[in-house]
Amino acid sequence: MADIVFQARGLTKSYRNGEIVVHALAGVDLDLYAGELVVLLGPSGSGKSTLLNILGGLDHATSGTVLFRGRNLTQLDDAGLTAYRRDHVGFVFQFYNLIPSLTARENVGLVTEIAKTPMKAETALELVGLGSRMDHFPAQMSGGEQQRVAIARAIAKQPDVLLCDEPTGALDSKTGIKVLEALAHVNRTLGTTTVLITHNAAIREMANRVLMFGDGRITAVSTNATQRSPSELTW
Repeated sequence: MADIVFQARGLTKSYRNGEIVVHALAGVDLDLYAGELVVLLGPSGSGKSTLLNILGGLDHATSGTVLFRGRNLTQLDDAGLTAYRRDHVGFVFQFYNLIPSLTARENVGLVTEIAKTPMKAETALELVGLGSRMDHFPAQMSGGEQQRVAIARAIAKQPDVLLCDEPTGALDSKTGIKVLEALAHVNRTLGTTTVLITHNAAIREMANRVLMFGDGRITAVSTNATQRSPSELTW
């Protein structure tokens, strides 16, 4: 069996909204393994992004534990979580957050300056199919190309895990498939454990495993005997 990267037990997250307590996570048990590609599916408000934020060290759980390679993230203070994010986690969000005045190469290079064992910005951009666009500015690139720059930026520090929150949410299907192809290529080539949140049920077919969320809980887990290539997906 592959190494366990994340192990969550009894994970909860609650918010107070006036007099009402909202339970974003209501007791999640989860194991994620090295090198796998996992898709999280479920309606808005079901807890997917909250879980991703806790796994990525962006937020604290209310109760329960989450271990990263045996290290208890729930015991880390803010400085410890910052170091964890810097050294181990790559993030890709729905919006690209590129710096407009910097080229693709320079946007990716910002991350390589602070990473412990970075790859070259050029190598990261080649991995996502943008070798010929390195010196273009975001305004000169399509939405899909900008998202692939964001993926290159996330992987340039060679993270253990890549956490993606609706990475195709702002893209049409043709462009979105190119982004998914880049994520699948990174997962295969680098062996980066990849977790991908989506509302798009078609994307589940490219995953090793699919976790269904509802009301702050994992309601079902399924495994794909065969992963489909993103180019085979339609929506």
